[in-house]
Amino acid sequence: MGQDTTPPEGTTQFREGLVTRYIPNSKTQVMVNGLKREVIGESGTRKPHKTILMVGATGTGKSTLINAMVNYMLGVEFSDRIWCEIIETKENQTDSHTKTVTVYDVHAEENPFSLTVIDTPGYGGIEGIKEDLKITQSLYELFKSKDGIHEIDVACLVVSASTTRLTNTQRYVFDAILSLFGKDMEKNITVLITRSPKKPINAIKAIKEANIKCAKETDGEPVYFRFDYSYCEAMNENFGDEEYEEEYKESWNLSQKNMMSFFAHLTNRTIQNVSLRVTETVANYRKKLMESITHVKEQIEEKEKQKTELEQAKTALEQHEKEKKDSNDFEYDVDESYKEKVPIESKWWHLSKEATCCSVCKENCHYPGCWWARNLWWCSVMSDGKCTVCTRRCDYTEHVKEGKMYELRTWKVKKTYEDLKKKYEKELGEKMSLINKLETEIEEKEGEKNRLLEECYDCTMRLEALFNFMHCVYLCHLDFLIEKMKEIGKTERVMTLEEIKKKSEAENKGS
Repeated sequence: MGQDTTPPEGTTQFREGLVTRYIPNSKTQVMVNGLKREVIGESGTRKPHKTILMVGATGTGKSTLINAMVNYMLGVEFSDRIWCEIIETKENQTDSHTKTVTVYDVHAEENPFSLTVIDTPGYGGIEGIKEDLKITQSLYELFKSKDGIHEIDVACLVVSASTTRLTNTQRYVFDAILSLFGKDMEKNITVLITRSPKKPINAIKAIKEANIKCAKETDGEPVYFRFDYSYCEAMNENFGDEEYEEEYKESWNLSQKNMMSFFAHLTNRTIQNVSLRVTETVANYRKKLMESITHVKEQIEEKEKQKTELEQAKTALEQHEKEKKDSNDFEYDVDESYKEKVPIESKWWHLSKEATCCSVCKENCHYPGCWWARNLWWCSVMSDGKCTVCTRRCDYTEHVKEGKMYELRTWKVKKTYEDLKKKYEKELGEKMSLINKLETEIEEKEGEKNRLLEECYDCTMRLEALFNFMHCVYLCHLDFLIEKMKEIGKTERVMTLEEIKKKSEAENKGS
């Protein structure tokens, strides 16, 4: 634009001063679950199209950066003394833009390509982790919607130059969002560092130490672009004199130079966009696998305790027959298993504090990760209102979501010969003794356990194939599976699982 101070075409002035701010006129479309799409400009010409996803904590300057991208595409220069905002950045701004995922389609005649920006709410706010995790679900709904977003060129992780370390919450939310994508997404993830007039040494170190998955330079450094739009942010502090004009101009020129580099990276032909239709399949599959691993592990533990109880009964009965005592005097102690609901203990690596449990089967159907659906019809383990996890496939109305889950426990119980007879009276007769019946049921429990182990191993291998490693939340399940495979002598599988564990621990090193 240069010295021309004519208002940009298709904008509305909303604040005048040393720098006049404008809001680009836009058309609003309401998409799935109330998500909004703002269309700026006309998409008549057939230009190349790029889509980026913006993710960052509250207060990192993400909104200012998105506005800066729009100004760059419109050709705004420092000397124009104007600033276009598609997102208001005033500190006390409480518009819904800060609360929901919003899509911006930007079509500028001055630019050789059109741009779609998926803006996510800043996480780490006062609402807490539950609200943060809803971002992931909103993105998932956006990706699978017919009129939503179906491909992404670059996912941008926005951090401030002052960042010295990523908190556990930051890493968890990063992981939760990026887990929507498959293992091939890494080269499409770029770091954008704000408020960075100098090389952001601390922020780069924090990204590396947290082992954030992102594109790498040939020397192994994260691919990043730094910006310092102090000039723009100062407008929120009643910027009205020219005392710091040269300083602001320097930060503007630096940022515009890096913005040019970022857009060159975005349009680089070596970067292939990622199909989100595939992502939807990956996300669904991943969820089912993780839920299956958790549930199967609990079933294996239950079968083992049931088997132990049967073995105790068999041992006591054999001893009784050996001593040839009167059956009416026969009593023995067993460790009988039962389930009790206990409060969920929060861990940093799965911060959700609620589980969906079946009150009929007394089973934990969805944990961890059950954080967004208040109406259990929409819980990811339900299909047409029926649970896909619990033993009886019960209706969603038989399920409860709360801060408790079932835990398998045992207690000492005294039993008698009559107890055993009542339990097996239908099967007992001349053809099978009580001891033989116990032996048969013990074998059945062992077979059921081994079948469940095979199912758990299969799920683990498919999950590893999707993401090349296991997230830290599932490493405890990996330890459990390794131990059980050792018990049944599956040496080759033990070696495979231990290799996956070693690789996963290295990948999760930053935690």
